[in-house]
Amino acid sequence: MTRLLAAAAIALLAVAGCDRTLEVGQPPPLTPVAMTEEHLAMMSPGLPIETSPVLSPAPIAGASLWTGERGSLLGDRRAMTRGDIMTVVIEIDDSASFNNASGRSRSGGQDLSIDEFLALPQWIDNNGGPNLSPAVGVNSSSSFSGDGSVSRNEQLELRVAATVTEVLPNGVLQIQGRQEVRVNNEVRELLVDGYVRPADITRQNEITYDKIAAARISYGGRGIISDVQRPRWGAEISEVMLPF
Repeated sequence: MTRLLAAAAIALLAVAGCDRTLEVGQPPPLTPVAMTEEHLAMMSPGLPIETSPVLSPAPIAGASLWTGERGSLLGDRRAMTRGDIMTVVIEIDDSASFNNASGRSRSGGQDLSIDEFLALPQWIDNNGGPNLSPAVGVNSSSSFSGDGSVSRNEQLELRVAATVTEVLPNGVLQIQGRQEVRVNNEVRELLVDGYVRPADITRQNEITYDKIAAARISYGGRGIISDVQRPRWGAEISEVMLPF
């Protein structure tokens, strides 16, 4: 049974490290662009939205500078349909500081004296022995003090293009953006996901991160530097499993 468990553990380790060994000596690969959520949104636009003839009048003759189309000189080129692209501006400059201090102290004492017990206290006192007043003494004290502080400072300035992947029934746009930059053997990833209102998109077809509902912003990487900074998976498992 022990040999069987050992063989299973070795096989598990071999499978876990197989994918990583294939990358030895090679830069980390980039995620393929095809068949992603953004690619599918561009290839299969959503159903056309029905509009009232009063709200969307017939286009004016082509001889006019104003044709009512998005590609015209004065047309609205903001993202509004599935597959359109907008720019997400991420400028995070947050800082926070917390300081906590607590203290506790307690003291107590108990004394017990024997004045009369078959003349035993007097006999002990007259012979110069120990004194029975008090016969028993107990003192106790305890103290506790604690200090804690948390300081956080984050600053991030990025811009990423995001694609409208879905137009919800209430007109809100669901967007998703992914950007990967590989420098030597390290890939930096920027992921953006959330919901925006068309009214919050500027005329430059941009939107700031603080106007994205349910925003999910991730900035990290993978490669040699990230591998060195991250503990080995064996250490992570031991941190979770060990009770001490």
